Amino acid sequence: QDDPPNQGRLQSKNAQDTTPNNSPDIRDTSGNDASPTHEGKLLVDATYAPADITYPTDLKLLDAAREQTEQMIDAMHAPCVGKKKKPRTYRKKARKQFLVAAMKKKLKIRLLRKALRQQLGYVKRNLKSIKSLSNEGYLKELTACQYRKLLTIGTVYDQQQQMYDTKTRRVPGRIVSISQPHVRPIPRGKARASTEFGAKLSLSLASGLSFVDRLNWDQYNECKDLIGQIERYRERFGVYPESVHADKIYQTRENRAYCKAKGIRMTGAKLGRPIKETFQNKTALKAAKKQRRQDEIDRNAVEGKFGQGKRRYGLGLVLAKLRGTSESWIHMTFIVMNVERLLFFCAWIVCRCWVRLRSQGSRRSQGSRRSQGSRGSQIWIQHPADHLWAV
Repeated sequence: QDDPPNQGRLQSKNAQDTTPNNSPDIRDTSGNDASPTHEGKLLVDATYAPADITYPTDLKLLDAAREQTEQMIDAMHAPCVGKKKKPRTYRKKARKQFLVAAMKKKLKIRLLRKALRQQLGYVKRNLKSIKSLSNEGYLKELTACQYRKLLTIGTVYDQQQQMYDTKTRRVPGRIVSISQPHVRPIPRGKARASTEFGAKLSLSLASGLSFVDRLNWDQYNECKDLIGQIERYRERFGVYPESVHADKIYQTRENRAYCKAKGIRMTGAKLGRPIKETFQNKTALKAAKKQRRQDEIDRNAVEGKFGQGKRRYGLGLVLAKLRGTSESWIHMTFIVMNVERLLFFCAWIVCRCWVRLRSQGSRRSQGSRRSQGSRGSQIWIQHPADHLWAV
């Protein structure tokens, strides 16, 4: 009990393979001191990091585009005040028409299309006014942020006009926020929200440390990342994992074949019909069922890592606005969690050394109470060690 737990220990990158990739044996049984080729557990899963934007609707998006273009017209016309008539924007009328539709609890499709047609007309008129002012050389009056938003508004207008004409609600590369045009809708299919808006990321967890293997703002299938995550595990630790813990979406035929070729045990039920229980295979089936249950328990660690990041470290709402700063926000969240994990391990080592020194001193001073003090010390430090290495 005095030795530190060896769960999750991984060899250095200098370890070499001593068994074929398609062999399930993970250690050399001939008596030689060869390095293992498989060690540790790899937990993988995917989640999303929601961005700080309002829930987008076509009507709200067009109203925001109209207001932004009106501000751009004001800025471009500022040098011409008193010299040239300002282009008309009808902002009060447009705002009133927007509120009439937005304040209704149940908006009928006919009234919605009418409101969309009105807002599309105002945005189109403002874009034409901005184009005419830019031809006169007043485009330089816009700031860099306004110019980026102008390009985004042009794309938003084209997408909304296309959906209005075709009477559809889908368009490739749909923009849902003018201030954050990199954000895309990601269908989730969950009860809380069927669609989320933010970045999707693939995470791998090993020895309590989390690694972001992929970060994308578009929707993708995370099962394609499993092979790359296993190879990156080997690059980091020098060995392949003994087992891969993932949910059903990762358990494709391609991933199963790859894990079998590399001698990696993949969790989950086998493909095909369930084996009929008989007297001969009853014990084996019971053991397999127990192993699957334990694999599901081990996989809870990666789900808990997502909850820890979203509840305590700001992953539940990314407040950054730019694409680069949002990605830095997400990566820094997992870096801080890894640092906390390592600090906990260092604190555990310090406590372990202090307990050993204390027990040695008590042995010298009180020989009669040596065994009792040793047992009490061991019982006191069991819980932090088990919690540290529970992966």
